[in-house]
Amino acid sequence: MENRMENEVSILVNTILEDYGNGRAIDHIDTFNQPSRDAIVDIIEKLRRIVFPGYFRDKVYKIYNIKNNLSVIIEDVIYNLNKQIAIALRYRENVKEDGAEQMEAKAQELTLAFLRTIPKVREFVDTDLQASFDGDPAAGSKEEIIFAYPGLYAITVYRLAHEMYRLSVPLIPRIMTEHAHGLTGIDIHPGATIGKYFFIDHGTGIVIGETTVIGEHVKVYQGVTLGALSTKGGQKLRNKRRHPTIEDNVTIYSGASILGGETIIGKDAVIGGNAFITSSIAPGTKVTVKSQELQTLL
Repeated sequence: MENRMENEVSILVNTILEDYGNGRAIDHIDTFNQPSRDAIVDIIEKLRRIVFPGYFRDKVYKIYNIKNNLSVIIEDVIYNLNKQIAIALRYRENVKEDGAEQMEAKAQELTLAFLRTIPKVREFVDTDLQASFDGDPAAGSKEEIIFAYPGLYAITVYRLAHEMYRLSVPLIPRIMTEHAHGLTGIDIHPGATIGKYFFIDHGTGIVIGETTVIGEHVKVYQGVTLGALSTKGGQKLRNKRRHPTIEDNVTIYSGASILGGETIIGKDAVIGGNAFITSSIAPGTKVTVKSQELQTLL
């Protein structure tokens, strides 16, 4: 019986190894030449310590002088992010060993360029925090929002990933926002453009597509979709506007869907819950779904 099982295992291994030789995307076995999701998640947490220096201190670091502590974290991020970006560049370009040195140099430039955007990211996140506090009477303090609100977490990760996306870093920005998506249920593509004072209330089920443009002081509730009108064109639609524009001071209530690259929601508009919108809305307009008729059963 034991010999039979060993033979069956050997046959299965050879069969599956043979299947790996078909040259498909799912057949890649050189995992060390692809970015590590675990390493990127670790980088996200270190970046959050930089963005919120007094909130997420790593107890492993025994250096409590802020300058020395920041130096240690930044050196850690530079080393690991540079490594992941270099892997992502080689993976995208399918670079062989003779081109690895060039990719390393480019990765160093991109890593440093990204880290130089941290003050800008913090400026925007500070406005998002203020919008969250001003817009939610249930918030007891800004500290509560930083520690507990999934919306601010998703926005912070998006802000970081967006700067990397703007530098044309492959793969990593999407891994970052999908990690936040998995934790919070909030799906923000790193390519979306979002202005200051962005507030996500509750957040579960929100989808914000790649070419979405959002102005300042916009408030979005759970279950909102800012999506494409149609994706039937598939890859032919790449780099084309597919998602709506939301102008300043717009509020979008739960369950609303706003679709299409030519759809513009004018400033100061209010979009009611469960509205389905595929054409532009004038500034200052209030859109509501007709009230359902209630019937009492005796």
